[in-house]
Amino acid sequence: MQALQPVVFIPGLLCDAQLWQNQIEGLADICQSQVADISLDHSMTAMAERILETAPERFNLIALSMGGYVAFEILRLAPERIIKLTLMDTSARIDSPKAAAHRKATIEVMQVGKFLGVTDKLLPQLIHPSRVHDPIANVIKTMAIRVGKTAFLNQQTAIMHRTDSRSFLPEIRVPTLVVVGEQDQVTPLHHAQEMQQGIPNAKLHIFPECGHLPPLEYPNETTQLLREWLTA
Repeated sequence: MQALQPVVFIPGLLCDAQLWQNQIEGLADICQSQVADISLDHSMTAMAERILETAPERFNLIALSMGGYVAFEILRLAPERIIKLTLMDTSARIDSPKAAAHRKATIEVMQVGKFLGVTDKLLPQLIHPSRVHDPIANVIKTMAIRVGKTAFLNQQTAIMHRTDSRSFLPEIRVPTLVVVGEQDQVTPLHHAQEMQQGIPNAKLHIFPECGHLPPLEYPNETTQLLREWLTA
């Protein structure tokens, strides 16, 4: 019997293991999966170090959005431990000055204000507009509340101080799959194309009519894509 492939999933901002539930269940016959907790630290390096402490000696790394920023840190710290890399709806760039100012203001307000999680107003930025009334909307809201205010502040602080990884892309030598929703508003298509072009021999997959969260918007298709990638 063939050994299961070790996989570490990294969720995005205000997401937890539920983001990857379909993939974990759908790949259980070929993968031994674990989901990283990125709620406890306020820097990308600390998050990466925590993951490396508990991850298998070598593993496949699958990361979405903020998880991709952590993945870049893992690759800086221990590239020899990564078998294959999947970067999903993320970016190698840092915030624009406008986005950085908005993030800083959000942190300041949230430190004294009430945490609302993901609101109805934010949903169209995260998923395709055609899905804002689907059950996945409640999944997203529930995850955000479960992750909570303290983790949100940690994560926003880490994101705000992350390293620009664009110059690092040519140094990534592990097989890499870049995935993006065609209508992703958070980390747009051209950010994915930039990563695919910068990482040697990287492949690109685009989900049409999809926003920032393919594992929830196209759960079965995402699982099948990862199956084909991991077994190739």
